[in-house]
Amino acid sequence: MFRTAVRSSIRSCSRSSSSSSLSSSALLHSSAQRSSLQYRALSSSSSSATASNSRAQTSRDGNKNVKGLVAGLVGLALLASAIPTRKVHNEQARLPPTKVSPAAASDPASELISMDTVAEYNKLPSDGGKGLWVVIKGEIYDVTEFVDNHPGGRNIILKNAGKDVTELYEPIHPPTALQENLDASKHIGQVDPATVQIKQAGEESAEGRKRRLARQNLPPLGTVLNLDDFERIAESILSDQAWAYYSSAADDEVTIAQNRASFQRIVFRPRILRAIGDVDSSVKLITSKGEGFTSSLPLYISPAAMAKLGHPDGELNLTRGAGKADIIQGISANASVGLDEMLDVRKEGQPIIYQLYVNKDRAASERILKKIEERGCSAVMLTVDAPVMGKRERDMRCKGEEVEMGVDHGKVVKAKGGGVAQAISGYIDPNITWDDIKWFRKICKLPLYLKGVQTVEDVELAVKHNVEGVVLSNHGGRSLEYAPAALDVLVELRQRRPDLFDKIEVFMDGGVRRGTDVLKAVALGAKAVGLGRPFLYAQSGYGEAGVTRAIQILEDEIHRGMRLLGVTSLDELTPEMIDILPRQFFPINNR
Repeated sequence: MFRTAVRSSIRSCSRSSSSSSLSSSALLHSSAQRSSLQYRALSSSSSSATASNSRAQTSRDGNKNVKGLVAGLVGLALLASAIPTRKVHNEQARLPPTKVSPAAASDPASELISMDTVAEYNKLPSDGGKGLWVVIKGEIYDVTEFVDNHPGGRNIILKNAGKDVTELYEPIHPPTALQENLDASKHIGQVDPATVQIKQAGEESAEGRKRRLARQNLPPLGTVLNLDDFERIAESILSDQAWAYYSSAADDEVTIAQNRASFQRIVFRPRILRAIGDVDSSVKLITSKGEGFTSSLPLYISPAAMAKLGHPDGELNLTRGAGKADIIQGISANASVGLDEMLDVRKEGQPIIYQLYVNKDRAASERILKKIEERGCSAVMLTVDAPVMGKRERDMRCKGEEVEMGVDHGKVVKAKGGGVAQAISGYIDPNITWDDIKWFRKICKLPLYLKGVQTVEDVELAVKHNVEGVVLSNHGGRSLEYAPAALDVLVELRQRRPDLFDKIEVFMDGGVRRGTDVLKAVALGAKAVGLGRPFLYAQSGYGEAGVTRAIQILEDEIHRGMRLLGVTSLDELTPEMIDILPRQFFPINNR
């Protein structure tokens, strides 16, 4: 029986306050109040509240790049209201660093500089200022030259220039990060401690108290029964900015609703009286070169940025969880943990797919492609559905420009109010074409998957260009509004060109929340199905254990569904086991 509840699409950044004492059952069963716009969609009621037990932990920065260091330093200074231990690394614009001499940072002969003097360096020379300085642990650094290369935007650097950012910098960087990464010429001197004002702790806000209480009353992990439970829990503890970034979608958020609704248009045709005692849900993936990888389930963790917005360990939770479950993890180019750090914690033989956005500076992309190949990544997902960012209004409304993350990819879009997503995307080359596949082949020998294919015609072109795989996707509804749901494209591909499934690996993502959703996609010909937001929500509340629990839930639902369908292996899932219902749309209410 289908759920036909229409899901609200726009949630107010100032989410309504409920009782300050949140019980575990309330988090799982109470529906969050939302100020919203109705989707035009037949979608299931998707819950969106969340709770997280975020641990305070120093995150390690393996970044060996001046731009990345300063970007992380300055970009994070405006994230105090969101989560105190987050930083975004960028692997695509990594330059060979020159180290600062330890003596240069502690020269006893250096003349102390007052904070009043530091405060004078808060404007660019072009604006009549002296430059841009920041203070870290009593040391002063010049960040003037990074203002035009900071992918978090000029505003973040300008807002933090002339200030002491130690409190935000120190918890997320190793003690030797400055000495190892920053050019010695950027060290100005030492600040006079007598001139540094001690910041008094501010009064806890009502929203902050609400989130803290939600964290203290997390439901036991065993009571989380489905992926929507993780989403409800996450919304209750994430900052407004973090929630807006994770949950936002394009325009009126019709496409994201249709992603969910598309699975309701597929119904099963189960077979009976079959021996289903033992089931095997494993599948071979990335098989174009060699034997490939045996995944325990036909699913993978989609590349999704900024996991540290929800938990101090960020993407490390995803890497460890995927490794334990023997599934593939896709690493986002905008991850909040360094690439080396993620690759260092994977288990032996664990497959990793790297998501690539082609940089306007091709040399930067070439460096990262060579690096991921050397470090043993399994394949590359080239993102092709986001040459520019979609208009994610929920993200923009929550003053995303004040929490832009410091990712050192390159030039940034300077439009004000673009939100977190806009802030981290300015380095992306909007002019890539099919001809660039030749460029990729010259640089990297790894299998190539085009992520964001939305038509049968482009699948045909991918086969023509000898691409190893395609990911049917609309970027989680975050790019083009009214783009087709990936499942609808999969249906069309099955109907029009079933022969292509033997010529190219077909993955898909978008709207997957149940194991039965995975089975529907597999029956139509998908080799594997990606999930992004659900794993971000799961790790936000429970860290690595949440990721493991989410995979266990999906595994149980997949195995249970296979038995009820009368199949014991994935190759027994065929198009004959499903029916496709007509599409249905509902009008959107005015704002």
